Amino acid sequence: MTRRYQSQPARQKRIPATPAATLPKLHVRNRHQGHYDFEHLVKKLPALAPYVIFTPAGAASIDFSNPAAVRALNRALLCAQYGIAHWDIPDGYLCPPIPGRADYLHGLADVLAQCNHGVIPRGPGITALDIGVGANAIYPLLGQAEYGWRFVGTDIDAKAIAVASTIVQSNPGLGSLIQLRQQPRHDQIFTEVIQAGECFDLSLCNPPFHASAAEAALGSQRKWRNLGKTNAARATPPLNFGGQSNELWCSGGEASFVRRMIQQSSECAARVFWFSTLISKADNLPAVHEQLRKVAAREVHEVAMAQGNKRSRFVAWTFLDAGQREQWRQARWVR
Repeated sequence: MTRRYQSQPARQKRIPATPAATLPKLHVRNRHQGHYDFEHLVKKLPALAPYVIFTPAGAASIDFSNPAAVRALNRALLCAQYGIAHWDIPDGYLCPPIPGRADYLHGLADVLAQCNHGVIPRGPGITALDIGVGANAIYPLLGQAEYGWRFVGTDIDAKAIAVASTIVQSNPGLGSLIQLRQQPRHDQIFTEVIQAGECFDLSLCNPPFHASAAEAALGSQRKWRNLGKTNAARATPPLNFGGQSNELWCSGGEASFVRRMIQQSSECAARVFWFSTLISKADNLPAVHEQLRKVAAREVHEVAMAQGNKRSRFVAWTFLDAGQREQWRQARWVR
């Protein structure tokens, strides 16, 4: 489901929400439809084999409460599906679910295509800015493999940048296509990392979800209860997908971070064609759209996504009018 409106002097047009009966599934171009082929994955990465278990119905799976198993599954998926031969992250860093991350990129590709006569712009001429690239560098790796885009990934965590750089440099051909930059200022998102003369066709972000460390710990405990893995002797169980403090929480949580991102995006409005961010909490959406109206975004897309029972969405916005968008397309996308 895509909800879209254009900022107009007199009125705004919005597409109503999709009925529950037609809630979205994985994007049609997503490589992870259906169940994982564990036989194929183990052939690609034999190190996954010790983590494979079988459900009562006889289906192969892994213990998704085990961080090592989740990390091994990601390594296998990246190798088998995307040709990423070398990938690993330190204990405690965010290990993202790949199907959902891929869906975000496919949705962004569709947003670009709507401004390019239905054709997805591909190749290294398209440059994306990943805000909060993390140690895993998952968006640059997937986006480069799927669409050939060039990426700049930024993060405030120096160790995360170092780990991501090691991943990039360990996979031949990626070093010239994926740059990593540390953001030196915790209060800034675009300033300091967008360099003089640079323009980006899109930006993307998976913002910190929680408002505090305590809230993040409660979320971890809730997830473990749902998995039936609680342990009275362990007050703060580890997240199966990991995550450092800056990856999981910030003051004010997702709502505050996205509000700051929207405000700061208006200060570099001509430098990025489409800004975007994931929005995990549906309750945050009204405030997001109100903030986008306040900064006079020209066009806004709200795109729903789903992975299993999990519902999410991203919001994309641009400050460029129709004429500016066509000039951008002609200058950067037309070969």
